[in-house]
Amino acid sequence: MYLEEIKLNTVIDIPPVTIEKERMIEFAEIYDPIPLHTDEEYAKKTRFGGLIAPGVMSFMSVWANYVKDDFIADELIAGKSTKIEWYKPVYAGDTLTGRLTVSAIEKRNAHNGLVTLNIDIFNQKGELVMNNVTESVVKCRE
Repeated sequence: MYLEEIKLNTVIDIPPVTIEKERMIEFAEIYDPIPLHTDEEYAKKTRFGGLIAPGVMSFMSVWANYVKDDFIADELIAGKSTKIEWYKPVYAGDTLTGRLTVSAIEKRNAHNGLVTLNIDIFNQKGELVMNNVTESVVKCRE
């Protein structure tokens, strides 16, 4: 979808994904090997009471479901930036869903512009666990 076709305030619901314990630990052992993510006995003694998923892994699990049906598709040039804020822990077995809103559109030149995507991510209890703001560079019609 070209920049000119994208509508401000478009909302897209991102399908749910369940955080699997084995995958969570595997990811943590490679990319975020702190005991809070990898050592159950240690994690039980923390304020969280058990293992929590690495934040980036939780986000990427939802992002992957968005990308499968990416509405920008072939007109996406590249990502420009992303910012994630975490509000609540994500545990193994949690099911996450996302709600994407197109929050800004800016034409940069004759060839491309920026689309800002705001993604709120909720757990199965409906609690907001994180928010992401991603800027994507998108083609303009020539």
